[in-house]
Parts: sequence; C-alpha cells; structure tokens
Amino acid sequence: MSLIKSISGIRGTIGGKPGDGLSPIDIVKFTYAYCATLPSRKPQPNGGKYKIVVGKDARLSGGMVENLVVGTLMACGVDVVRIGLASTPTTELAVTFAKADGGIILTASHNPRQWNALKLLNDKGEFLTAAEGQAILDLAAAEDFNFADVDDLGHITEHDYTDEHLDSVLALEAVDVQAIKDAHFKVVLDAINSVGGIIIPRLLERLGVECVKLNCEPTGDFAHNPEPLEKNLGGIMGEVAAGGYDLGIVVDPDVDRLAFIQEDGKMYGEEYTLVSVADYILDHVKGATVSNLSSTRALRDVTERHGCQYFASAVGEVNVTTKMKEVGAVIGGEGNGGVIYPESHYGRDALVGIALFLSSLAQKGLTCSELRKTFPTYYIAKNRIDLTPDTDMDAILGKVKERFGSMDDVRVTDIDGVKLDFPTKWVHLRKSNTEPIMRVYSEAATMEEADALGKELMDVVYEMTK
Repeated sequence: MSLIKSISGIRGTIGGKPGDGLSPIDIVKFTYAYCATLPSRKPQPNGGKYKIVVGKDARLSGGMVENLVVGTLMACGVDVVRIGLASTPTTELAVTFAKADGGIILTASHNPRQWNALKLLNDKGEFLTAAEGQAILDLAAAEDFNFADVDDLGHITEHDYTDEHLDSVLALEAVDVQAIKDAHFKVVLDAINSVGGIIIPRLLERLGVECVKLNCEPTGDFAHNPEPLEKNLGGIMGEVAAGGYDLGIVVDPDVDRLAFIQEDGKMYGEEYTLVSVADYILDHVKGATVSNLSSTRALRDVTERHGCQYFASAVGEVNVTTKMKEVGAVIGGEGNGGVIYPESHYGRDALVGIALFLSSLAQKGLTCSELRKTFPTYYIAKNRIDLTPDTDMDAILGKVKERFGSMDDVRVTDIDGVKLDFPTKWVHLRKSNTEPIMRVYSEAATMEEADALGKELMDVVYEMTK
C-alpha cells in the first residue's frame, strides 16, 4: 500500500492500514485539516458558513471517498456544493462559478485505478501554495479535532457545471468556432473510461466535430494504463492509422492532460501539445510564455521565433502559474500535455487545449503531421537514479552544480534541483520528496543523444556516492 502526503494534497492506494494507504481515517484527517485552515486563507463570511466545491473523476473508489469528504466538510460546519462526476478544470472553474471559498478534487490524475487523491484548491479555484499545503500537513499530523455541533452542521447543494465550463471555453476569443465547424474534422477520442468521456464529446459536438468514441463510458475501470504515453495508446493509434480521421485525442482520467495522435496514427508528441497551442496564441497576441524546467526547449524556440520571451519555472502546476502571473504570460503549462491559458483560468485544461489546437489546424489548413513539422524537433529521455535512504541528495546536487557551473558553454539553473543547459541540449536532475530517487530528464536532437546525456550525468552522480 502507498500513501503520499505532500503540499499539493494527499494521494494513495485504496485500502490498508491508516497511514499506509488512503484509508477513511486519512481522508477524514486531511479534509478536517483543510477546513481548519480555511480562516488563514480567507476570512470567514459575516455570520455565514464557508462553502466548498467537491468534484470527482470516475474512479471506482470515487463514491466512497466523496461520501467521506462531504461528510467531514459538513461535520466541520462547511456547506458543500457537490458537482458529481467532473473534470479537474471543471471543478476549478466551479469554485469561481459558485463563488465558493475553495474546492476539493477527488482524482489521482494519471495514476492507476487503485489510487485516489484529494487535490486542494483556494477560493480562485487554483492549487494551494507550498506554505498553505504545509500548514494542512502539520495540522493533520497533530490530530487535534474539533467538529461542529448539530446546529452548525453544513448543508449540501448539488449542481452540474459541465455546461458552464463548455460555455466558457467556446466564449474564448481565441477559439475560432466557425473555422472549426467549416473544417469538418473527424476525430477519435480515448477518454480512458473516465469523465473525459462525458464532457469532451459535448465540446466536440458544439464545435461541429464528428467524434468516434473509444473508452468513453465513465465506469472508472480504466481500459489501459491511464498515463497518455505512446506505450499505452496502441488502440487509438491503430484506429487512427486505419484511415479516415484528422486526428486522435487522448486525455487522462481527470482531463487536465492532453495528447494528440496524427492522422497517420503516429504520436504527435505530448510535449508538443503546449508548443502548438502557444504558437497559435502568439500568432494572435504577443507576450511571454512559461513552462517548467523539465519541458521541451521547443517552447523557448517557438516563443523567441515570435519575438517574445520564454521563462522557466520549478516543476509543479502551482509553480508554473506563479511564474506566469509574475511575468504576465499569455500562455503556459507543462510538457506533459498541460495547457494553462489565463484568459480561461490558471489551471491545466484539456478542453481549452483541444479548442485552441483545432482552431490552429483550421486556420492554417494543415494536417496534424504538417503542423508538427513546423516546430523544432527534440527528444526527451527520462531516467532515474535509485539511491539509499541515507544519501544526501542535496549535497550531490550541490557538487553537480559546482562541477558544471564553471564551464563556459553551460548555464546552470538551481530553482528546482539542478538543470544544465548546453548549447544544443539539456539535462535536469531532481530529487524525489517521497523516495530516495533522483529523476534525470534530458533532451537533445535525437533520442540516442538525449539518453546518452542522461546516462553521463547518472554516472557522475554514482561516482559522487562512492
């Protein structure tokens, strides 16, 4: 069993002993801690109760987790807006639509079916800061509970915000609804048997896109590994390759990650979802872009091609959005297929990504494969270094920075681990906060070169541990 407590929330496998898996006791503890810290994030309404939105993906454990979360919120004297099956971006937007004081998303994102999680939002529908998350962790660990009496219990209202989310996407000025309709696109959608199977077909219908659905029943019994990587997508790639489609669309269980399949059945490249959308936005409005340190250099190249400035953030959505606000970015996100478009909201949203990508294809009159060829080609290799629990990973990262920092052709960034930028390639070393593991991401013009660079740095680290 696994239970991972972090500043972004709590996630784990269902079952097992408290503290070992995502047990009912752990769910109650962390929901209580979230409620108890509400006053530190937002003053309580005069004479009123706090109001929290709760949404869930279609995981098998969703109903059980939802009942525990909603019951705990009510026991804390908090009113609940229960929105049922909903994508992560729908829940984020619902916080603002409902004028709520926060939100809890019940999803383990791309993790397998046995996992679930509580993801915590502020009153803007955005993820909590590191300090706010740490306060919740500390309070949960203290187990100092004080629940409301019977006269102060919270109440439940129910509302489906799917239509409001769709309306907000279609109202975006950058979404060219008419051009998409005129293009008469035909697509295949793989929604992994989760909430994407509910909302995305409705989006495509309103855009005039013909949609063939794969794995679109929201049963929560995932048809394949839910992470939208090539090794998991043989079904949809084969369907698109059979012919007659303009593209394939793939989302993860909570619909914040987005990947495309080209009309020839090949992967478009998850890293290039953001690159393509950013290029389209920069065609229409100039401004800064942001992605995290482990994302493809292609975004920087495309941004500079438009005469604009690119910025990198630490890994993690809250770090990306913080940087975007700081520099006034017009588009940003993460290389895992996450598109963050501030004109909509500061959260990864596959629906926004789909609408903007289709707008680009329609306006440019290109096929997916033709559009992909307009961008620089890079390949990312992902490796890991398994270390012992007593390894001082901070010391190792410091030594790596010292060794390479004096080289003329290397730019060192240390806001999140250590990233080494060479003229034509880069490598990023990050320590895990939960395991004795160091992740090694590297990018170059070929996969062979990228992997070789990663292995070279792995050898450096192993040498330092001797």
